[in-house]
Amino acid sequence: MQNAMKKIFILLAFLTASISAQIPTATHIAILKAEDARRYDKTLEDLLKSSNVAVRNRAALAAGRIGDERAIPALEDVLRNTKSEAVWAMAAFAIGEIESVKGAGVILDVFKAENGFSGRSSQLLSRAVEAAGKIAGANQNDPKSKELGDWIIIVLNTEHSRGKPPLKDVIRLGLTAIIRARPATPEETVRKFLGYADPEIVSDALNTLARLRAKNANRDARDLLATHADAIVRANAARVLGAADDKEAVDVLIKAATADSDPRVRVSAIRALAAIRVAKSADQLLARGEALLDAYKKNFKPNFVPVEQNEFIEISNALGQVLAKTGNARAIALFRDFAKIDQFRTTEPYIARVKIGGIRPGAGLGDDAPVPTTYRQYSTLVQVIGEFAAYEPESEEGKKIKDEAPEQVRKLLQAFLADDPKLEPEAIMAAPDALRAFARFKTDDLGEILRSALLNGDVQIRATAAELISELPSSQENLDELIFSFDIAFRRDTTSNDASIATLEALFKLDKQKALSRIAVAIGMLDQVVRMRARKMLDDEAYNGVERATELLRYFNENRYDRVSRFTRKGTLPGKVEISKLGLLWNTDADYRRAALRKNGTVSAIFTTAKGTFTIDLLPEDAPLTVDNIIKLARSGYFNGLEVHRVVPNFVMQDGDPRGDGNGGPGWSIRCEVNMVPYERGAVGMALSGKDTGGSQWFVTHSPQPHLDGGYTVFGKVNETGMKVVDNIVRGDKILTVRIIGR
Repeated sequence: MQNAMKKIFILLAFLTASISAQIPTATHIAILKAEDARRYDKTLEDLLKSSNVAVRNRAALAAGRIGDERAIPALEDVLRNTKSEAVWAMAAFAIGEIESVKGAGVILDVFKAENGFSGRSSQLLSRAVEAAGKIAGANQNDPKSKELGDWIIIVLNTEHSRGKPPLKDVIRLGLTAIIRARPATPEETVRKFLGYADPEIVSDALNTLARLRAKNANRDARDLLATHADAIVRANAARVLGAADDKEAVDVLIKAATADSDPRVRVSAIRALAAIRVAKSADQLLARGEALLDAYKKNFKPNFVPVEQNEFIEISNALGQVLAKTGNARAIALFRDFAKIDQFRTTEPYIARVKIGGIRPGAGLGDDAPVPTTYRQYSTLVQVIGEFAAYEPESEEGKKIKDEAPEQVRKLLQAFLADDPKLEPEAIMAAPDALRAFARFKTDDLGEILRSALLNGDVQIRATAAELISELPSSQENLDELIFSFDIAFRRDTTSNDASIATLEALFKLDKQKALSRIAVAIGMLDQVVRMRARKMLDDEAYNGVERATELLRYFNENRYDRVSRFTRKGTLPGKVEISKLGLLWNTDADYRRAALRKNGTVSAIFTTAKGTFTIDLLPEDAPLTVDNIIKLARSGYFNGLEVHRVVPNFVMQDGDPRGDGNGGPGWSIRCEVNMVPYERGAVGMALSGKDTGGSQWFVTHSPQPHLDGGYTVFGKVNETGMKVVDNIVRGDKILTVRIIGR
């Protein structure tokens, strides 16, 4: 009888735990709404005190995503008064996401095991060290940041000295925290982890050393590149050697660049050779390039670009560095041969060809350059001409070629910036690249041309012009035109905020007092992204004691949520034909409910390409509104036919841009839903140009990228079978169709 009763009590306890672990749908919807509005208020504060541990955990994540430092006391209370290890970890993660130095105190208490934190879990410690990196990185000039950085080193040294098996998550998150915090002289601490048996720890340590450009581990990195069984370790070892400019590593890098079985290792070694620029690597790089081109030509078909293109681009970049200004005939012949097939679609080999040939006759574009008709051909053309700005020729003929180069771009710009937007649409898309190329020559009329571009109808042209004007000396003409251009963007742009942000940032850079009048406008805009950029500007020391700035801060705090939460799909503004969806809340209750009810493992997206099919297993529990947005776009056919506009081997493949130049989106933006899912190989994330700027562009990681953790929303995963397809995709490939499986 006692045994039977005991089993019943165990069953009841299990059922009670299961029930309490669930988040009521209405509560989940309320949390989603608060996140979407970036609203921290009493409702969320009360949820952080819920007796339901799952609710408290989810509310903590929401507080971190919202990013309001007023949530820090409540999160600190969660850390001190909750008994759940998972909730401890989430609260620490959330404090790190807020990035306020006001969260430093409780994180330091965790490290010191003081004020109730003695004996807490390794799960908490790992997220505390991660939070320390984020807070220190965002507040470099605050004394607390130095203390946090010092403690990251202490935690890592303690872990290394442990007699017991090391706490892997503490070490890995600590190694990445160093990249963000940049504590004083961390290199020797990081180097200690290169001897570990776990390849993930070793590869993360190498990643940190590469990003620090450390020179203390060259011998270790050479040995690891030559002998380690793990490809990611070898690839990251090559990165360390390149960042350290280790000329003694050339032989081992050449071997890796030309003979390693893994393409991720080869491209990392090729990039390292490009950084080191030792001439003895040229023959082997050329031989590898020739072999790649032979395979490329055999596999090339109409509408099918072989994967060899990815590695050939890296070889081109390296040869452009190693053989710069040598006029190497073998390299020029290699690039001419490539051009016969490529027809100016792939920019890097043509730029390398100019670098190698300098400005000698016949070494530039050559007679084989096609008449451009596509955006990529126009873009390549202007970028190649722009390369001539980097040379100081000695011959009279060379000087003449260089003198003529800016005029070539100027003529193209006249066509690109024509009043009729229907003229040469593919050319107009290349206008931002043409502006950047023209700016390299620093001509006397540069300011005039950029000011003219500020009035263009294309958002990206205006944004690029503003960015380039910000590099010029401040003048009344430039300031007046920037103000006028900002006003144009404010009134006209409904599907892109790039020009609003670029002109505001240019004004802020050139004249902070003049910028204040337009910061005042931005603070009152509906677009939450623009408003937050303007709010951050007001923290600049130039506005200390400025009455108008103080008034604007007060206005922002009083209207923190109202500007984004009170507009609905039916909302309109007087005198407006269309209201911008950028930065606003357009989700309905039905959208929130649908997103809240999805579970991980129940919905996926099947992508079909000319290279094969891969599946993204979506993660609606980790990123519910991001997943809902992707599903809506996919079911509308949005992704069908879009070009993959970005491929960086051993980093990411990126898609989702309807323009094809990396600047496009769906006409609205969504909030970031940063979570604890790591950027391992096959992680799928939202591409951003700043917080809460996601829309439709997404990327898949070719290899682990720990520095992206906690900075970009992970909303899906591609398994290893699918990654074999992703690895073969090159820039210019198209997503043919996307099919959603599940609800």
